[in-house]
Amino acid sequence: MRPLPESRDAVRIRPARAEDIARVVALETEAFSDAWTWASFENLLGDPRALFAVAYDDDGLVHGYVVAWYVVDEGEIANLAVASTSRRRGIGGSLLDAALDEARTRDVTSVYLEVRDSNEVARALYASRGFVQVMRRRRYYRTPTEDALVLKLDLHQPRTHAPR
Repeated sequence: MRPLPESRDAVRIRPARAEDIARVVALETEAFSDAWTWASFENLLGDPRALFAVAYDDDGLVHGYVVAWYVVDEGEIANLAVASTSRRRGIGGSLLDAALDEARTRDVTSVYLEVRDSNEVARALYASRGFVQVMRRRRYYRTPTEDALVLKLDLHQPRTHAPR
């Protein structure tokens, strides 16, 4: 996975490990009102269909994570969160890029995600990578009730095949 841009307190990205789950669950609870459970994250470890990666610093502290699923030629960014104290440092973008790089490696042609309509920071990040809105799911989120925007990124590149 690609390292994050160097900074005063640089972080890198790697696959999540069992010892990361406590911190990931804490970040999940901080970021989302409908938090995933410990078991949800634990079940991702070693799942060949998923990318579960963390952004961490030299001291091993996890600052963010991403979960993505890949099935046949489609991918889904299922979850992405960055600690509130670590935002605005490019961590979310680097985690997203890691998931998109993995999608390309797996020959995925389309990547989807859902985002709260009011989450302008996340929407701007996704737009910066080329995601476009393809659907609105009314009242999808709870606590508070809010619409979800379904975004899609087309990774399909025309390929030329050599004659057989």
